[in-house]
Amino acid sequence: MNNDDLQNLMNMLKGMDKKDLEAGLQKASAVLNSKDKDAIINALKKFQK
Repeated sequence: MNNDDLQNLMNMLKGMDKKDLEAGLQKASAVLNSKDKDAIINALKKFQK
């Protein structure tokens, strides 16, 4: 991760309210805790669009 990526992430987080941030973290946690590798890959691809 370079400085531009980190800056983009910080800017995105600043724009979210606590409720949105918690919901996003909960979704990310559910995806990452999945045993289904395809589900994780599909969720990451969906997020990138």
